[in-house]
Amino acid sequence: MDKNTARMRRARKSRGRIRDAGAYRLSVHRTPRHIYAQVQQPDGAKTLAAASTVEPSLRQRSEGTGNVSAAQEVGRLIAERAKAAGVEQVAFDRAGYRYHGRVQALAEAAREAGLKF
Repeated sequence: MDKNTARMRRARKSRGRIRDAGAYRLSVHRTPRHIYAQVQQPDGAKTLAAASTVEPSLRQRSEGTGNVSAAQEVGRLIAERAKAAGVEQVAFDRAGYRYHGRVQALAEAAREAGLKF
């Protein structure tokens, strides 16, 4: 089993638990250059809020787009946009990535900005 297959297996397992709980989902995807976050409805039919380092406003603010400080900015921004959409409580879907580094920074910044998970 290669690295990506193992990650997708972990993601499928956690997404099944989130679906059974019926919670809004804060989904994270990362690449070496960027990090993306979305808040989705419990059935996954609609994305309520999204933020990423691809956005011009975030590109100009941080020193780079693939680092911890950029992930913190995305975490704060996704929390603000989720609260504006009326979502306070989410389940954190880390997509099989380890809770470390940029994924952890995004989650902690979202918590500090008012999202509960």
